[in-house]
Amino acid sequence: MRRVTGSARVYWDDALTGYDFGPSHPMNPVRLDLTMRLARALGVLDGIELVSPKPATTAELLRVHTPEFVSAVQQCSGTDSEGSHAHGIGTPDVPTFADMHEITSLIAGATLGAATAVWSGDASHAFSPAGGLHHAMPDAAAGFCVYNDVAVASAGLLDAGAQRVAYVDVDVHHGDGVQATFWDDPRVLTISIHEDPRTLYPGTGRAREIGGPAAEGSAVNLALPASTGDGGWLRAIHSVVPQLLEAFAPQVLVTQHGCDTHRLDPLAHLELSIDGQRMAAEALHRWAHEYADGRWVATGGGGYAIADVVPRIWSLVMAELAGHPIPPQTPVPEEWRRYVQQLTGTRPPDRMTDGAAPVVTDWASGYHPEDAMDQDILATRRAVFPHHGLDPDRD
Repeated sequence: MRRVTGSARVYWDDALTGYDFGPSHPMNPVRLDLTMRLARALGVLDGIELVSPKPATTAELLRVHTPEFVSAVQQCSGTDSEGSHAHGIGTPDVPTFADMHEITSLIAGATLGAATAVWSGDASHAFSPAGGLHHAMPDAAAGFCVYNDVAVASAGLLDAGAQRVAYVDVDVHHGDGVQATFWDDPRVLTISIHEDPRTLYPGTGRAREIGGPAAEGSAVNLALPASTGDGGWLRAIHSVVPQLLEAFAPQVLVTQHGCDTHRLDPLAHLELSIDGQRMAAEALHRWAHEYADGRWVATGGGGYAIADVVPRIWSLVMAELAGHPIPPQTPVPEEWRRYVQQLTGTRPPDRMTDGAAPVVTDWASGYHPEDAMDQDILATRRAVFPHHGLDPDRD
């Protein structure tokens, strides 16, 4: 058993809120400010070591991104290049902003630092709230994402000596950039649970996408019908993820906690509650200990209900990471609620729950052939389980 000398860590600096595409863009950096304010108000950060991240170096970025793309980002750290669309920069999804390279490399450095600390044993678990920018491709920005911090961190783990890295992405959108980066690398297992690509960006992530010729079965995609709620989503996760983690035996688990699966999110069509999202974080924490020697690196991701959802779920993830989970009925601190109301003019939630009580029914409870959810789960199991020596029709 490895020796862990450090506590749980959160890699954070207020400069990360400079990732700012403008006031009308869904990726509003205030969601990060509200998250850290709520975590402090709840006392979550009392049991966590806060670490100011260092920017990823050019060499670290080049483990994932092309020199041409990194150069383009460096040259577009202002508004003068808006509309050029070179390498996906200057588009409505990814407008340019001041100090773009500096801030996006800081995000990549935060997630890489979290991964390095967990791998070395300096931290038990680590969280990068500004990270999870999973759409960025090796040669292009995409889907609100510039540098792909989770891919940079996973590549850094490989360089540090890891031979098996598992990446689990519960964002409502397919983790296409991470999948593309490691498409033909059997050392990285990418598992993405997302809304059906027929109804949501980026239009990829079907069950038949299983990895390149040298890594078949290393890409796992579980595409779920629009309007899926807590029960179906949790059933899907529990019917695929732990089985593959046990078979793959990763040395470290990297997870992306995009919370745009929530029913209030304005950009997607799933129907989850805070409670379902919390239960997924609890399960991933448990599986890190069961299958990855306790090494757990977590990030933020998507999520555009910036006051009602994002701060609560990421505070819950941080509390889970620290080993001090927050009881669902915990009141949201009044000082935080007042701040949100003054800032947004809306009434914020008053508890750390939506009042839901999801029940997990895993695959062992039986396959229902007429159920669209079970059809999707079975399609994924049949596409990838045999590559891991697993029987897709039995648990």
